[in-house]
Amino acid sequence: MADYPFYQVDAFTTTALGGNPCAIVFDADDLDDATMLAIAREMNLSETAFVRWSSVADVGVRYFTPAEEIPLAGHPTIATTFALIDSGRVRLAGELTSISLELRVGPIQVRIKADGEQVEQITMRQLPPTFLRSYTAEQIAPLFGLLPEDVLPGAPIQTVSTGTPQLMVALRDHGALRRAQLDVAAYQQFRASADFFSPHLFCLGGATPEGHTFARHFSPPPDVLEDPFTGSATGGMACYLWRYGLIDTPDFVAEQGHWMKRPGLGFVHVEGARDAIVWVEVGGAAVVVLRGTLSL
Repeated sequence: MADYPFYQVDAFTTTALGGNPCAIVFDADDLDDATMLAIAREMNLSETAFVRWSSVADVGVRYFTPAEEIPLAGHPTIATTFALIDSGRVRLAGELTSISLELRVGPIQVRIKADGEQVEQITMRQLPPTFLRSYTAEQIAPLFGLLPEDVLPGAPIQTVSTGTPQLMVALRDHGALRRAQLDVAAYQQFRASADFFSPHLFCLGGATPEGHTFARHFSPPPDVLEDPFTGSATGGMACYLWRYGLIDTPDFVAEQGHWMKRPGLGFVHVEGARDAIVWVEVGGAAVVVLRGTLSL
């Protein structure tokens, strides 16, 4: 029997049992892909992180959903960094600590803001955005039980990648967003010939006065049907909003998960001109809810 220490951390929240939960398995260098995927199915969360040695970054980590590996993800990055600090594997270097994580897309930079030993915010820098295929409202809206007129007028439906390609669907208002329900069979058939990993539906205006955007993120089973907070897609959404002039400032607060009773909040910054985005950062808080041992 082999034992692996693991954590479960809620990301993009300051309150336990809010935000998006992620399992983090440490000392995972000897786990093969099939075993990591089986563990992700066992955890049954939107993602499980596996911490490994890296020759090109401070820490290596791979992310798996219950269905497949994902090259870059936001809430596991926040959760993994928090778990590394809480477990003593990464030491804080004062008010601001910077580390690098090696993901499947390559190394990314992560900054930790702390007050003494208390971590206040973890921020990940995502890759420069790539704007990929566009789709029509007539193609996409029915996949979510919506009408073409539920899409925000003049807003393209487009795949955007900051490491993981995700479909950006800007909706007219909160009413349209609330009505969205994934038609799993139709979606899976459509995605088979599409260029995105998962869809991100959003509208302007937060779920609370603090927020500027509100979003929902879907995946078909065996993945979790709806993600409480999606950091990588929030980065792609930010680049989309900035590029197409849907936000006036490159700094805003993104909200997600409130209708699932798992409210999440992320602080977002887009760097660069609208037509020449350099990078995007998404940050938030985290809370440990489980510390344990995985026995295989």
